[in-house]
Amino acid sequence: MGAIHHADHGWVTPAVSYFVACLGSFVALRSARWALISKGRTRAVWLLFASTSLGAGIWSMHFIAMLGFSVTGVEISYQPGLTVLSLLVAVAVVGVGLFTVGYWRRRPVLSLLVGGLTTGLGVAAMHYLGMAAMVLPGRLGYDRFTVVLSLVIAVVAATAALWAALNIRGTLAVLAAAPVMGVAVCAMHYTGMAALSVRLDPSRSTQDGVMALQFIFPLGVGLGCYVFFGSLAFAVSPSRPDAQPLLAGPAAPLPPRAPRVPEQRQQQRQRSRPRLDEAGARR
Repeated sequence: MGAIHHADHGWVTPAVSYFVACLGSFVALRSARWALISKGRTRAVWLLFASTSLGAGIWSMHFIAMLGFSVTGVEISYQPGLTVLSLLVAVAVVGVGLFTVGYWRRRPVLSLLVGGLTTGLGVAAMHYLGMAAMVLPGRLGYDRFTVVLSLVIAVVAATAALWAALNIRGTLAVLAAAPVMGVAVCAMHYTGMAALSVRLDPSRSTQDGVMALQFIFPLGVGLGCYVFFGSLAFAVSPSRPDAQPLLAGPAAPLPPRAPRVPEQRQQQRQRSRPRLDEAGARR
C-alpha cells in the first residue's frame, strides 16, 4: 500500500482550492439571480454563464486540491482526455440542474429535488472521473461506505446551491452564501479522497500520462482567472436591473412614460364631446 498525502504542499492547495470554489459559487449565484429576472434568450444566456462558472469553479477546486495530492515514492500524471471530459461533465450537470430550476418553476419543490439529485450525482461523477484520469504505477481502491457518504454530501450540497440560486438576493447575501457553498464543495472532495487507497504495482505502465504542471496547472489557472474576473465584474454590478453600478456616474433622468391606452382613449373622448355638443346645438 502506498502512503497517501492530501496536502503535500501544506495548506496552500486546500486554501486556494477553497477560494476558487467560493468565487465560482459567488458568480453562479449572482448570474442565476439575473437569469430568474430575465426572459427568453437572455435567461438562457445567464443560466449558461452560471453553469459554466460553477462547473469551472468545482472542477478547478478539485484539480487545484489534487496538486497537493501525492503517494510516497510515486510520480503521478494525468490522462488529458479524461481530465477534459471531467470538466465538460461538471459544466453539463450543473447546467442541467440550473436550467431545471430556472424553467420548471411551476413545481419548485420537485424541480429543486430533481435538479439537486442530478447535479449532485454529476459532480460526484466529475470527481471520480478526475480520479480515474490519474496515471501511476498502482491500482486505486475505494471504501464503499465513504464513497456513498461523498455522494450524499454532493447531492445535499447541490440541492442547497440550487435553493440558494432561487432564494438568495442581494450582494451581501450572496457573499455570505458563497463561502458556505465552498465548504460543501470541499467537504465532498475530501470525503471522496478519504475513501481512496493505492496499491502499488510497478508493472503498470505510466506512459499515457501528462504531468499536472504541464497540463492541468495552466488550464486550472485559466479557469481560475475566468471565475475571478467574473466575480469582480459582478461585485461592481447592480443587484437589480434598475440599480446603478457602483463604478458608474450619476444616473441619467428617466424619459417620461408614454400614456397608457385607456388614458389616451379617455382624452380623445373628452376632446370629442364639445364638438358633438356644438354640432347638436347647430342642428
